[in-house]
Amino acid sequence: MKTDTNKPLAFRRYPSTTALQCFETAARHLSFTNAAQEMHMTQSAISKQVAQLEEMLNLSLFYRTPHRISLTPAGKSYYLEVLEILKHIEVATTNLMSHSSNTELLKIVSHPTFCARWLIPALSGFCQEYSLINLDIKELVGPFFSEDQNVDIAFLYGDGMWGNMEAIKLFDEYCVAVCQPQYLRDKTLSTDCLDDYVLLQISSRLSAWYEYFKQQDISVDGTFVGPRFETFHACISAALLGYGIALVPLRLVEPELQSGALVMAWDYAAKGRGSYYVTYPVSSGQSHKVKAVLEWITDYLTISDQREKALGLAL
Repeated sequence: MKTDTNKPLAFRRYPSTTALQCFETAARHLSFTNAAQEMHMTQSAISKQVAQLEEMLNLSLFYRTPHRISLTPAGKSYYLEVLEILKHIEVATTNLMSHSSNTELLKIVSHPTFCARWLIPALSGFCQEYSLINLDIKELVGPFFSEDQNVDIAFLYGDGMWGNMEAIKLFDEYCVAVCQPQYLRDKTLSTDCLDDYVLLQISSRLSAWYEYFKQQDISVDGTFVGPRFETFHACISAALLGYGIALVPLRLVEPELQSGALVMAWDYAAKGRGSYYVTYPVSSGQSHKVKAVLEWITDYLTISDQREKALGLAL
């Protein structure tokens, strides 16, 4: 008899949440005794839940000896999956309990560093003004929009072209060379030779220094040499500690330039290949929560531009 593989099963057996919790705790401690203490259950109850789970799966999840337990290969694989399932349940439950019935959750993603140094200051006061919109902000390298993430709005760097996305340009990127004031002491500030300087590098932009000097029609060697950092945040931190000269977006170091913690090594701002955008799915354009953030960011940009002009930092 041919089996119809597309036909749904008439009955599905799923383990209980309690069984999964008992297994996860026992697997984490590699001890039924310690798991029982954490779960406030008896050791025999924990062992019984795990045994019933193994019976349902028709698999052994633990190797058992008189003095210890250890995970089988199947148990190790299952443990990682169960851990994610329990995390999802915890997050979903916590979100539901922390929000009243008339509030909305707005999920935002952004590039690292830009999120901490520009976006979070930009959103200061938003929660007080829109008390019924709860922000969930996440730093990501990418991908930014997927079914798993269910993102409402993103703040990204690029060319503004993302499939099925509406993109509003925030501002162009201009990068400046900055360093600790003391770092320049006893050094001849010249682009003729870079032997006296340490050029801090960003792993994802290894040609940044080359392009910085090329835009000025300056040809120098050694632009690819120097300590590499994963994010602008780490690169800025290194510059503050006197590691060398960092080439970073002006918008991300305005506070340090204003306070004098960092200074510009060379009086030039190199235009980046991309710009910063606020993006959201086309289908979300009429969403109240998305429109609220867009209006807030627009107002913040106006105030920010006025402040930069007053301080002489605007480009």
